[in-house]
Amino acid sequence: MRPPSVPRRALLLATALLATALLGLLLGPLTGTATAQDDYGFIPRVVDAAGTPVAGVVVTVRDGDEELGTTTTDARGNGTAVQVPDKGRYTLVFDTSGVPAGFAGGELYAVDKEVGEAHTLNTQRVLVSLKEKANGGVVPSAPVERESAGPTVSLPILVQRLVSGLNLGLLLAIATIGLSLIHGTTRLTNFAHGENVTFGALIAFLFCVVLGLPLVVAGLISVAAGAAFGWLQNAGLWQPLRRRGVGLIPVMIASIGVGLAVRYLYFAIFGSGTRRVTPESIPSVRLGSVVMPVSAYYSMAISLAVLVAVGCWIRYSHLGRATRAVSANLPLAAASGIDVDRVIRVVWILAGALSALAGVLLALLNDVSYDMGFKSLLLMFAAMILGGLGTAFGALVGALVVGVFTEVLVVWLPPDMKYVGALIVLILVLLVRPQGIFGRAERIG
Repeated sequence: MRPPSVPRRALLLATALLATALLGLLLGPLTGTATAQDDYGFIPRVVDAAGTPVAGVVVTVRDGDEELGTTTTDARGNGTAVQVPDKGRYTLVFDTSGVPAGFAGGELYAVDKEVGEAHTLNTQRVLVSLKEKANGGVVPSAPVERESAGPTVSLPILVQRLVSGLNLGLLLAIATIGLSLIHGTTRLTNFAHGENVTFGALIAFLFCVVLGLPLVVAGLISVAAGAAFGWLQNAGLWQPLRRRGVGLIPVMIASIGVGLAVRYLYFAIFGSGTRRVTPESIPSVRLGSVVMPVSAYYSMAISLAVLVAVGCWIRYSHLGRATRAVSANLPLAAASGIDVDRVIRVVWILAGALSALAGVLLALLNDVSYDMGFKSLLLMFAAMILGGLGTAFGALVGALVVGVFTEVLVVWLPPDMKYVGALIVLILVLLVRPQGIFGRAERIG
């Protein structure tokens, strides 16, 4: 097959430039908003010893005896931004008298935090664990007897972390299946995949918050835009490289460069700040001992439905079987009459749509930032390798294992070290089964 003609490549390039220009025009006001919001201040977040958000904590920012502002944490443990007049050291007082019993209720905590040049309302976030005096400088404002320095492990806490891990695992699975299928059909390890996740979240923010469309409509537009973005990446860059016979190592390095370029394009348009797609306060729902924001239950339900649909498509549809055949043996699949280019094109479209959906669901649970997908890329690779390179069902199992271990280990490890446990599990499994759980052993050399 002849390489694409120059007019077609020019059309693809023009389409990409037009889409980038349109995104810049629509998001252009956001950079002005971010600059206007570069006032100094704090955004508090309160969790318990297991990392579970705590609602109802009243946070007051003081400068000596002067009270500068007050906020109350919501169901996600987040407070709203409290501005301060200038750089300097301020005191944050955390009043837990309004939280449920079992969360050190009734105690008053104070923490000193300094605001510097880099500490704007977009970046200065204060994370407080009610059971920890160290690791953040949180101490009672008056001597108070505490039960113990470490977390109390109980069945309700473990159940809560298991469900949270299942939610994270399902979300990771949606993002990782596309990454795994791309590797299976093209042997490309795509380091720019995290930017596809960010793309979905940014498009959802654009249409939901900036343009005022309903969140469901914005989510559907994000998925469609993600599918188009996946097609554009394949048609404009990766397919020409494959046809030129460029080796896998140079192509992988190129994906690193693409990821950097796209990520900092997001930064130039969107800024370094974080934004929310969902309202400031989201109601929580209790099912037994599990308490989560209602958006988390929606995320789990959507993830399950999409994963079942993708699994049925891969297993039972003609194109899904062709995808598995290309992943298993590309030369044999081509010799048997399968249109390999068509399969790869569909895989890129599917990967773009799924990663965009993962970005939308991630935006429901966390703030939107220009590098949110990049921050999840390590977990995606861990899930893909753990399940077996190039296998969709392996990516699902690997994502669930990584998600559950990441959240459960928070009971014993500090929250900022929770990813370490998942990576240790990955190393242990690979020592026993180097090809991953569902991977195929291959001869090298």
